[in-house]
Amino acid sequence: MSGAADFVHVVEPARRPQAPTLLLLHGTGADEHDLLPLGRVLAPGAALLSPRGKVDENGMNRWFRRLREGVFDVDDVVARAAELAEWLPAALEHHGLDAPVVAAGFSNGANIAAALMFLHPGLLDGAVLLGAGYPLQGRGPGGADLSGTAAFLGAGAADPVSTPDQARLLADHLAGRGARVEFLEHPGGHGVPPRVVEGARAWFDGRYGSP
Repeated sequence: MSGAADFVHVVEPARRPQAPTLLLLHGTGADEHDLLPLGRVLAPGAALLSPRGKVDENGMNRWFRRLREGVFDVDDVVARAAELAEWLPAALEHHGLDAPVVAAGFSNGANIAAALMFLHPGLLDGAVLLGAGYPLQGRGPGGADLSGTAAFLGAGAADPVSTPDQARLLADHLAGRGARVEFLEHPGGHGVPPRVVEGARAWFDGRYGSP
C-alpha cells in the first residue's frame, strides 16, 4: 500500500460484527476526516475507511479533474476510479476490514462512488450518493450488471451544482443496470439536510440491519 496506488486515509475499526465496511468519499475541498461523523450516524459500529482525493484544484482536494463547474474530465474520472478500485481491496486486506463495502459520498465523492459502481461492478455492494450527478458525462454507463446492488440518492430540488436532472439521470442509469434505487428529493440546494440523513440511515438499516 505505497506508491501510486496509495491514498492518505483514516480508519475506524468495526465495533459491530458482520457490519459492512463504509467507504467514505468527501466532497470538493474537504478531506478524509469530513464524513466520519456522517459514517457514524449511518452505520453505528461499522468500520469506516475514509481516503483523501488526490486531485488538487486550487488547493482543494478532489477525486477527479473538471474542465469547469459542472463539466467533468471524463477520461480522468475513468482513470481515477480505476486507481481507487485498485487501492480499495489492498486497503481492506491491510486493515483487516470485511466486505461487503458500502460507499457513502457527497458531491464529488458521490460522483466517484457512482463511477466505481458503473466501471468496477462488484467492488461495492451499495452506495449512499448525496448531491450526486451522472459522472460519465456524454458516455453511456456500459454493460455493468448491478443486480444485487443498491443505492440511496439524496438530491436537492434547488441544487445548482448537481442539478435534479443530473441526479435523476444517475438514478435512471443505476436502475437501468439492475440496481435497486431509492431516490429522495429535498427542497434545498447542495447540502445534506437532516431529512436526507434520516432517509439514508433508514435505507442502510433496511438493507444491512440496525445495531
